[in-house]
Amino acid sequence: MARNKVEICGVDTATLPVLKNQQMRELFVQMQEGDETAREQLVSGNLRLVLSVIQRFNNRGEYVDDLFQVGCIGLMKSIDNFDLSQNVKFSTYAVPMIIGEIRRYLRDNNPIRVSRSLRDIAYKALQMKEKLISEQSKEPTAAEIAQHMDVPVEDIVFALDAIQDPVSLFEPIYNDGGDPIYVMDQLSDEKNQDIQWIEEIALREAMTRLNGREKNILSMRFFQGKTQMEVADEIGISQAQVSRLEKTAINEMNKNINP
Repeated sequence: MARNKVEICGVDTATLPVLKNQQMRELFVQMQEGDETAREQLVSGNLRLVLSVIQRFNNRGEYVDDLFQVGCIGLMKSIDNFDLSQNVKFSTYAVPMIIGEIRRYLRDNNPIRVSRSLRDIAYKALQMKEKLISEQSKEPTAAEIAQHMDVPVEDIVFALDAIQDPVSLFEPIYNDGGDPIYVMDQLSDEKNQDIQWIEEIALREAMTRLNGREKNILSMRFFQGKTQMEVADEIGISQAQVSRLEKTAINEMNKNINP
């Protein structure tokens, strides 16, 4: 089978390794004991995560190589600061740090002028945001950031909005080889935050480990809204079999999302 060879910064993306959860844990233990080789393996084994994140910024007119290098800095920071004692999947922790590093790079190269005072508040807010993510392993709200900075929440929201680039509703957020997720897909929920996008990544990753029949059943049940009986009629098995396969698939996904 021919490989789809795509080189970024001299890296053949078709040859990038994929680490399993147990391998990741073992390498983190080795790295924290001082093994530099383990750290290098963790970096190379998670470069696909950087590739999936930089697709979110494809339409900014930036060189992909530049975004990839900046994303790798975020990846290395997340590897160095990841806490194994927290029951959090590494990708859930790393994605916000990779995004933050790329956003900082884009802001520094943004031709739109923002006042110095507003920019200072925004940068301090972003630093506080990363600090809280590292401590709590979840995305803080604007109110939480404002409380820790002792700044009115309105100032935080205004400052962060001022440094954001316009985003197309049809900008792809994540693509694991199947149907991409777009910004507009995330707008129906009034409480939508970056954490939901991160959870979506975890869900998609878990689904890739299912077999074709299990994926098809979950897709029809939870994305198309069909009943078990309707699914059974469509794929030619009994309702009881659909129920059993559905439960097996959900249990398997839970193991992958919460190892």
